[in-house]
Amino acid sequence: MALYQRHTDRRFGEPVLVVALDGWVDAGNGADGAVAALLSAGPTELVATFNGEELIDQRARRPVVHIVDGVNEGLTWPVIQLRAGEDLDGRAVCYLVGPEPDFRWGGFVAAVTELADTLAVRLVVGLGAFPAPAPHTRPVRLAATAPPESADLVPRVGVVQGDIDVPSGVWGALELALGAAGIPTVGLWARVPHYVSGMSFPAASAALVDGLNQVAEVSFDATPLHTAADASFRQVDDLIARSDDHLAMVRKLEQSVDTAEGTPLDSGGVLPTGEELAAELERYLRDDHEDPPAGG
Repeated sequence: MALYQRHTDRRFGEPVLVVALDGWVDAGNGADGAVAALLSAGPTELVATFNGEELIDQRARRPVVHIVDGVNEGLTWPVIQLRAGEDLDGRAVCYLVGPEPDFRWGGFVAAVTELADTLAVRLVVGLGAFPAPAPHTRPVRLAATAPPESADLVPRVGVVQGDIDVPSGVWGALELALGAAGIPTVGLWARVPHYVSGMSFPAASAALVDGLNQVAEVSFDATPLHTAADASFRQVDDLIARSDDHLAMVRKLEQSVDTAEGTPLDSGGVLPTGEELAAELERYLRDDHEDPPAGG
């Protein structure tokens, strides 16, 4: 059974392919916010859909049923799509979006590589975000990953120094296969302060869009994301200012980042853990949006 169905045979010049699949690490909803902004920048055309029966565990990613006055009017199924649009200057950009496949990664990777080759994709850019020992008071830095064939793209973005072994999403397999096929490929990863990784952090999305513009030589407006980031900074600042321990933690992160990026951080002593601060942030945001008690 074919893993995808083409909906148009139209050519799109030599597009950039942006990959942002749900289901793997996306701290602060960085990639999700970035791709939402990209897709809303203009109309897109459906190029291909992937076979959800073959790729998606529908008990883990259940369809949504639409009910009106007790009548089931239909289901919306989780679907992986390849869409095509343009940047602000009319350059072709394609998007691989939807849930990360649960099954048949090898077949999926081969299908995406085939589509990228058929569409004459000039560059593939993956978007992601991970929790990092970084303060929210500094610009979000990006780190790159790339297959050996595209190693020259990494210095243009930045890198986490040293050797590291981590579980991989399907992007890791796509990187290697696309590189082996001779298609330039790079992953952009936003470093999200670990203590806000559980909430929306628009600064990460803005950094990813800015990074895409730079590395792919395309043009998208990240202004709305930067505006949203300013509002979220004020929200986090308000909470941090209430605790001397939290202020000390942020200052220590600032010193670490300013002195030597990537230096391991000793966060021992009385400073709160990232989980503790994230939990307090979530309580703060929840309480901040609750209605005041009657008579209060």
